[in-house]
Amino acid sequence: MAGELEDIGTRIREEREHVGISQRELARRIGLSASMISQLESGQSKPSVSTLYAIVTELGVSLDDVFRGSDGHMAVGGSSAAGSSETTDHDPVVRPEERHVIDLASGVRWERLTSHQHEDVDFLHVIYDVGGSSTGDTTMMRHPGREYGYILSGFLGVQLGFEEHKLGPGDSIAFDSTQPHRLWNLGEDPVHGIWFVVGREG
Repeated sequence: MAGELEDIGTRIREEREHVGISQRELARRIGLSASMISQLESGQSKPSVSTLYAIVTELGVSLDDVFRGSDGHMAVGGSSAAGSSETTDHDPVVRPEERHVIDLASGVRWERLTSHQHEDVDFLHVIYDVGGSSTGDTTMMRHPGREYGYILSGFLGVQLGFEEHKLGPGDSIAFDSTQPHRLWNLGEDPVHGIWFVVGREG
């Protein structure tokens, strides 16, 4: 698929080096081992949804910085590598074959539905494969922002604090992302949904 990022670890490493912290320090701040950060940056492992959110939040970058591929590369730190026209000359329409994609651990795929960065908004087509989950275990995640989701197909479990919800086709949900939460596929078919995360950068 056009624009797919096969090595998001490279982008994580670039952003970490731009911020000026070591792998060990980043690991300490988000509760991972330094060896895990090393594996993610070298492409030996893929991050889970919760791990990726923790990393980009700690580094103070947008998901767009991780999605950005060769056709829309931005210099580290968010300035355009090809001049200011990069931010204004985007086609507003994105065809399915043009989406930027991240395949995450635990059977989750994110497809960006915008052609360029929209400030403070992540607009995604999310896919939870059979057995897919936002975390590698039953732990929950939390981050700044508010999430809005709509299920196209399949059945998605959503845990918000101590409450669990089952979402099917046509169901929607909205919640504060600072509340501990976890999402996972409940059924025997992939879950497809449309997801907005607003204000993730706090």
